[in-house]
Amino acid sequence: MPIKVLIIDDSALVRQLLTEILSKDPEIEVIGAAPDPIIARDKIKQLKPDVLTLDVEMPRMDGLQFLANLMRLHPLPVVMVSSLTEAGADVTLKALELGAIDFVTKPKLDVAKGLTAYGPILCEKVKMAAKAKIISLPARPVDKPVSHAPATAMAFRTTDKLIAIGASAGGTEALRVVLEMMPADAPATVITQHIPAEFSRPFAERLNKHSAMVVMQAEDGAPILAGHAYVAPGGKHLEVVRDGARWRCRVIDTEPVNRHKPSVGVMFSSVLKAAGTNCVAALLTGMGDDGSRELLTLRQAGIRTLVQDEATSVVWGMPGTAFRLGAADEVLPLDKVAGRLLELARNA
Repeated sequence: MPIKVLIIDDSALVRQLLTEILSKDPEIEVIGAAPDPIIARDKIKQLKPDVLTLDVEMPRMDGLQFLANLMRLHPLPVVMVSSLTEAGADVTLKALELGAIDFVTKPKLDVAKGLTAYGPILCEKVKMAAKAKIISLPARPVDKPVSHAPATAMAFRTTDKLIAIGASAGGTEALRVVLEMMPADAPATVITQHIPAEFSRPFAERLNKHSAMVVMQAEDGAPILAGHAYVAPGGKHLEVVRDGARWRCRVIDTEPVNRHKPSVGVMFSSVLKAAGTNCVAALLTGMGDDGSRELLTLRQAGIRTLVQDEATSVVWGMPGTAFRLGAADEVLPLDKVAGRLLELARNA
């Protein structure tokens, strides 16, 4: 049976293009389209889609409010079609927090040409969403008091322990849960999340607001310090390199690896060279297999590794592949990941 998709977008051109793109895939059937959430609500009841594509900026009801209502009353897999702007990034991250599975980005200028180029990605994400779990994660506190360590306490403190985490689909919220559980003096942490260039800095800033650690987008040459987490910039790879007695971030603009840029595999490979067994590594929810083979190499080198379990993963692609390869020392639910990483780092 093909995957039944309902398209929700206020642009007639975008609705037409998305219909044409998705209909070319024999595994997908576009069963309808709606110009706003009010009409979409009736069509959901009538047509019973498997997956929705959803724009945010629409008339009559804000897309985020529609998504929040949907996830509360009639949860369905949703792929956001988002604007490739900083404002679009904030809204998209909020949509992922509310329960959207993943997103694709609209081009800034030539919508028709850009969306056509995104065709294979869009189809892949719709098919992934149809198989994904809609996970209810712990609510993000609105006014959580976050006490970052004073600059004088952390600014020049290096670390002899390192935590490396990779994630993809479902990872923006999974990483939020992990980092909220990390104390201000946690070991230095490097993170690769599959995310566009325009989204990675707002994503890091969002994590920083709700973690006792200092979370930032990685900059080339930045020292890697305890109490800090470094998010790979979208569209570039993040590596860890040794510089005398300390580690530094190296940000490189080379070809995609494992079809991704940033690539979890690139980061894991660099961690092996730079940190060896002073590192612990985790692979969280995500589509595909990026990082899974490299995680196996880490484990074979004596580095402790863990993966998120299937029950709490939106998509058990990357961690599932790693598990099947024998790359994981442990398989844990998401709420146990932070504590176990800290324990392993203390003993690394």
